[in-house]
This record gives sequence, C-alpha cells and structure tokens, in this order.
Amino acid sequence: MSEGWKSIDRAELEAVDWAGLEHNYGTAEDVPELLRRCAGSDPDDAEDAAFDLLNHLYHQGGWVCPAATAALPFVLRLAAAPQVTPRRTLLELVGRLAAEAGSVEARFLDPHWSATWKRHLPDVLALLADPEPEIRRAAADVIGACADPGDDALPVFLSRWHAETDPVTRLDLVLALGNAARRGPVGALSDEAEARTDEAAARTDEAATPSDEAADLLDSLLSAPEPQLRLAALLALGDGPRASAAASVEGRLEIALGALRDPSVELWQRTSAAECGVRGMHQWTASLFDDASPAFALGLMADHPDEEQRVGGLEQAARVLSRWRSPVDALLPGVVARLDDPAAEVRYRAAELLACLGPAATAHADEVAALLDDTAVRATRRGEAVADAAVWALARMDDPRCLPRLIEHVAGTRSGFASAGAYYGGSANSFHHPALPALHEVLVGLPHHAEALLPGVCDRLGPTEDVRQLCRFGEVLAAWGPAAEPAVPRLLDLLADDERWPAAATALAGIGRAGRAGREALLARSRTGGPDAELAAWAYWRVGGEPGPALDVLGPAATDEDRATHTALSRLADLGPHAAGYADRLRELAAAEDDWVRTQAAHARWAVTGDTETAVPALLEVVRKLSDGTYLPVMLPAVRHLARMGEAAVPAARLLRRLPADDRRVHYFGGWRGFTEDEAVRTAVDELLAGVAGAQ
Repeated sequence: MSEGWKSIDRAELEAVDWAGLEHNYGTAEDVPELLRRCAGSDPDDAEDAAFDLLNHLYHQGGWVCPAATAALPFVLRLAAAPQVTPRRTLLELVGRLAAEAGSVEARFLDPHWSATWKRHLPDVLALLADPEPEIRRAAADVIGACADPGDDALPVFLSRWHAETDPVTRLDLVLALGNAARRGPVGALSDEAEARTDEAAARTDEAATPSDEAADLLDSLLSAPEPQLRLAALLALGDGPRASAAASVEGRLEIALGALRDPSVELWQRTSAAECGVRGMHQWTASLFDDASPAFALGLMADHPDEEQRVGGLEQAARVLSRWRSPVDALLPGVVARLDDPAAEVRYRAAELLACLGPAATAHADEVAALLDDTAVRATRRGEAVADAAVWALARMDDPRCLPRLIEHVAGTRSGFASAGAYYGGSANSFHHPALPALHEVLVGLPHHAEALLPGVCDRLGPTEDVRQLCRFGEVLAAWGPAAEPAVPRLLDLLADDERWPAAATALAGIGRAGRAGREALLARSRTGGPDAELAAWAYWRVGGEPGPALDVLGPAATDEDRATHTALSRLADLGPHAAGYADRLRELAAAEDDWVRTQAAHARWAVTGDTETAVPALLEVVRKLSDGTYLPVMLPAVRHLARMGEAAVPAARLLRRLPADDRRVHYFGGWRGFTEDEAVRTAVDELLAGVAGAQ
C-alpha cells in the first residue's frame, strides 16, 4: 500500500454508494480505483489516473455531478499527501469544480455540494502553508476561483501573505486575494469600495477589519518595488471602482506596461493562476483597458529586444483593430514599422495585419512589395513565408504586384497558402489568428486581374487534378463570372468526367451563357437525382437552358419540406417568374424558423413574384440585431437582398441607418475574415441606403 493511499479512510471510502452516483461517463463505481491509482507509486500511472478523474468528474463543465461531491474529501486528502505525485492535477480538479459551482444554474449543482465544500474548505486553506510552493500556489488559485471563499478566507490569506517569501507564490496570493474579496461573504469588500471614494475619510477609530486590511494591501502593492507585484495588484483590483479610486487610467497603464515589458514578467509562467508567457500576460492585462483606445497596444508596440514582446505588440494591435475601426490611423504606423523587423515572425505578422486592413493600408503598398522576395519562414507546421503574407496583403490592396507570385502559387511551384479555408472564432477574448486564406479565397477577390491569372488556372483544369482542388478553382471561375470565359473549353471537357463535372458545372453557372455548349451535358446530369442533379439543373439554366427542365428539379428540391435548403432556394430564385407555381410554398418558407431558409425563401418569393410585403418583413427580422452590432453570416445575403428591393426596403434602411457611423467592426469569424466580413456588410448597407435615398 502506498504512503499516499494511507491518507484515505478506507471505511469512509467504502461507505459511499459509488455505483449509485453519477459522473460524466455514467456510474461512479470506477472512482475508488482512480483514487487508488492517484496515490500509486508509478508517477506516470498516477498522473494518468488524476487526469481521468478530472475528466470523469469535470469533463467540460456545465454541472457539478453527485460523484464530484462524494469524491471531494478524498481528493483533498490525496492533494495534501506529500507522497502523491499528481497533487497539482488534483487541485486543478478541485478548482474547476469550485468555480463551476458558482456559475451553473441551481438545477445543475448537486444539492450536497455547498455543504460539503464548506465543510472541507479548511482543508484547502491549510494547503496555503504546504512546504511545496507549487501546492501553495494551486491552493491559492482554488480559493480565488471558488464562488464562496467563506468568512475565514481573508484572515488566512493575509496571514500567509506576511509569511510567504516565494516571489511567484506571492503573485498567486495577490490574485486570489482580489478574487476572493469579490465573492461570497467576503464580497462585501467590492460593495464597500463602490460606496466610498475616500477610504481614509470613511475609516473610524475602530480596529481595521480583514476587508480593510486586504483593501489597504492591494492599494499599497500598486506602489510595490517589484513590477510584477504591482501588476498582480492591478489585476486583483480589476477594472471596478476600487481600481479607479486607487490609480488613474494613466497610472494603471504605466503600471501595466512597466511590468509587462520588464524581464521579470517571466515569473508568471510559473504561477498557478496564469501559467502563461509574455503574450498571454499581454492578453490578460488588456481586459483592464478600453479596447477603443489604442494606448495599451501602442505601448506594447514600442521597440523591445525580446521578439515575443514585439510579436505580442502586434497581437494586441490586431486585437484592437479587429474590434474597432477608428484606431487604424493611430496603430498603422507602428504596424508598418515592423515590416523591417529582424525576426521573420514579426515581419510576417505585420504584413498579415496589413492584409487584414486591406484598402485602409494601400498607402503602404510599396513597403509591403519590398517583402515579395522575403523567403524567411515561420516556425509553424505550414512554414508560411513572409513573402506569402506580402502577396496576400497586396492582393487585398488590389495591387497588381501580387500577380507574378500568385501565378506561381496557382501553378503549384510555390507553397504557403492553404488548400482549404479555415475558420476561427471571433469572440472578444480570442487571440487574432494570423493565418493566410486558402489560395482560392485569394483568387476570388481578384476578378479585375482574371486575364493575367486565367492561363494558370486553366492549366489546372485537367482530368488528373485533385477533385477537391478542382472544385475550388471552379468556385474562383464562378466568382469571376463572364471574365472567365476563356476557361469554357476546358470546363466543357470536364463535363464528361463523372467525378470532376460538378466543379465545371459550378464554374459554368457563374460564367453564364458563354457556356451554352454544355447545356445538353448538364441537362443529362440533372436527371440523375440527388444534390448534384440540382447543381446540374441550375447550371443548365444559367448557361441558357430552358426553364422547364430546370424547374422540374429545382422546384421540388427548394420547396419540399424534407429537402428544402437555402442553397436550393437561392438557385430557384434565379428562375424568377418561371417559378411562379411555387410562390405559395415560398411564402410559407419565408416564415421558417431557420434564418438561412427564411432569408433565401423571402428573396426567392420576391424574385418570383415581386412581392415585397412578404419578403421585406421576413428579411428585416433576420437583420434586426445587426443594428446593435450583432452579426451572423446570414445577415449579409439578407442585406444584399433588401438592397435590391428599392423603396420597399425603407424600414430596413431606417433600422440600419446608424451602422455606417458605428465604430465597431461587425463580424462573426476571427482572423482576416473578421475584417472582410465588416467590409462586405458595410458595403451592402451603403447600397441599401443609397437605394432608398429620397424615399425615407
């Protein structure tokens, strides 16, 4: 029996009806064995068991299961045993559960958790005096994260503060002190802070309370000699009234920048609360400052000998620019200056960010073009070159100097752009992803340069080309429209290929009547059934086919209750009045719960009948939240449809009239897409407003 296992009361463990309790993977009868393994002498197996225990009892959060409550006292006893290897992991489990208990609805919280937590909270507090600094840090993090730190937490914290000498642990203690002071019974501190602007005047001659002492400590640490303690106090105070009372915005900015750019910032990598490097601390601290003000990002963009600092500065510039439009003028010079940085990663990120800004950065196209021969690559899996980011930036600026390199990319003699598109979340707390688009996504945006790029694209339209890549080139040609007419002979040849014809059909549909020689082949394909038949029928109509055969396929596909999709509805709309027989069904679908179906059905109803009384209210409902800065991808086609409806769209114009002046970027995805989405929807709103000018 391992020494760690002796800390468990076997009789108490066996008294629990584990089989009758539930965790994330079903019955909890496996918990005793996991606990035993956590205390085992094999370090690797013990860590594996602790991870499995965390996964079983917490997984991805969302509830505090009954098994977690039953396991808590045993987990804490193991965490207190010096011989147990995965003590940190076990405390991580406790911290996650304690935090989750304060955020989930009551119905997702095991009814016995609160009492069990209160009973064993002293066990956590005792670990603040553990001989191992890592355990003391983890214990502080648990208390800081929990919803109810209890009445006795502050006195213990303050006592430990005066006894603690480890510089990293002191950072965790300060953060936990600030977190604990905002929660539970101790949370009165924050209310007290809001009610008084001058603490000295509010004090009486009575002995200071733990809350008073904690407040004084945090305030005093803003002037501590150690820069990271100053930053810890700033983070502990947060952005609430007490922080404002303790230091001005300029003072807080000075504290933050002084600490973040000091070599001692590396201490945070060893904390339990942060466990991150320079850039992680940049991101965390950024939450204290107004995103609309570029001051924090500007401070981090100043020159620094550490490459990570310079990367982090660009990262914060991207964070601000991805949320607000007005800081472009303030931040752009600093981004351009990094094009000459000695580090490839920094040059790449500067060029990529200029690509995101696109039209707003055209004045600096010459500086970007100077990087077209910069073959230095990033230390990433794909190994993107600085030159690739420069090509993308020039393409976004519609600068023809990108074309020679793009022709090489199309031919496959250069790598760098991905073969398939990637999508990243665009939440306020996410990092900017400096990823390049897929090659076809770059080409789609260059219809004015189709003549130069077409020969290379046509060379890729062969029977041996990868089907997925062929489909992407088909999308490019479709987006270029009639300008891609020289590709028609190659596309007609592909119509006979049973595997590759959909790519040709997509391209021909976009090119239009210049592809009329493919009508018979497309008509034959449309009679085979399935989604590909719908594509063939639509392409047949687009290249000049008769409406009847197209309607036979597209009508049922777009309006059948079990088959209707927004793509099929969009294709049906192309047939206009020829689809009048489906008008009633389109009116019904314009009230669908699915916003995509509603949007394309409303548009199809208008395209088929000219009925704006159905279409405008349906589309207006889809875009309603756009006026508040909330954007979903379905809103772009909805606004575009409204813009085509003329004066009937006045209600939508009234709703969105303030959006052009709104400083917020409206987007759903992160990375470069956040910028292009904002541009696209603003262009659509401008067209909407222009279309009803004089009618409002």
